[in-house]
Formats: sequence, structure tokens, C-alpha cells
Amino acid sequence: MKHSQFINKIKLTEKDFDEIAQKIKSVEEKTSGEIAVAITNESSTYAFWELLAALGTAIILLCSSLPLAPQISAWLSKIFWTENSIHLLGFYFVMCMLCVLFLYFLYNIPFFDRLIIPPQAKNSCVTNRALRYFTESGVYCTKENSGILIFVSYFERQVRIIADKGISAKISQDLWNLIADEMTESLAKNKVKEAYINAIERCGELLQEHFPCDKENENELGDTLVVLEADKWV
Repeated sequence: MKHSQFINKIKLTEKDFDEIAQKIKSVEEKTSGEIAVAITNESSTYAFWELLAALGTAIILLCSSLPLAPQISAWLSKIFWTENSIHLLGFYFVMCMLCVLFLYFLYNIPFFDRLIIPPQAKNSCVTNRALRYFTESGVYCTKENSGILIFVSYFERQVRIIADKGISAKISQDLWNLIADEMTESLAKNKVKEAYINAIERCGELLQEHFPCDKENENELGDTLVVLEADKWV
């Protein structure tokens, strides 16, 4: 999915992006902590699982059609004017390949895609993508190790809030997970902007308590919501 299509899908306007950025700025003025926010359409292409499911389903359909081999052979003999086992084998081979192609594209439809991909695979891909962006964006190397990432993977409908070691030493991950759960509920109602703004406010409250604003409150990370491309094949 193209960048612009995804933004239209989640119904975010330029004004929404500005409001999210302003919320981050206002929160960071009260704390020495840093907040980064990102969203991606999906954390992996999941091509392996889609192809595996297509092959598995095609094989099941092929096996279920074997009892019909005499009828199919008789039908083929009328077409080719002769009965030949090669024709039957060729028929099954072509039908299997067509089934795999059709099912592969069918399983690319998000509704079916979510059903065939194991939850463990989705969890792992989202976590890995969030951790990767955590390092790529520089959240891990703020001056006081007080950076935090709010990451959303839309297809998987999952949220990750990752805090740097300076924050983790003072604030339990369970609190970030609670905020992530609240954010997931808002996203399920297609309230993307509200989900981010509420999460930023909640994170800001925790950061203000443990990382109050100092005299040199440098803005070390960008304040805009970053829309990431889908990750590579996994």
C-alpha cells in the first residue's frame, strides 16, 4: 500500500499531524524525557505465511478431488479423443498451480491474512519492527537515556511502547503496556488521532513525575508522527 493510500485509510489529515506534533511539544516542555511516535501499515509482508497457506489449501483441495479422477479422466478423453494418464496428471498440475495463485492473492486480503498468520508471528514481527525503529530513530541514545517510542502497526492492530533504559529503571513496563492497551481500544474505533494524543498525554504524565524539566531542555527527537513503509519480507 502506498504512503498516501495508507494515510487516507487511517483518515489522518495534515491538521491531525500538526495536532499530534503540538501535543508532543507541549508535553516535552514539562519533562526532560523525549517522545517519538510512529505508525506503519504492517510490520512485515508475511509473504511466507501467505504462500504456505496457499500451498496447504491447494494440496487439501487436490487430495479431496482424487476420488473424482475417473470422471475427470473420462471428461479429458472426450476433449483429447484419447485416454492418457499424462492428461490427467497435467490437469491436476495445472489446477494445483491455479489454486495456489488464486489462494495466494486471496490470502493477501487483510481479513483472510489476519486469519492465516499465527499470532506468535505477528507479535514477533511487530516487536522486531518497533525495536528496529527504536534504534534507527535514535530514541535509544538521548542524553539521559530518557527516550520513549510509541509504535503502532495497523494491520496487526498492535501497539508497542518502548522505553529506554533510563526510563525503565524508574517506571515499570506494565504501566506502558496499560497505555498501549488503551491506545489499541481507541484504534479499534478508528480514532487514530485521539489514540495518539491520549497516549502522549499519559506518557507525559509519567515522564513529568520521574523526569522533570531541567534548565537545558533540548529537543533531541523529532515531534512529527512518522509513517513507516512496510518492513522487508520475513
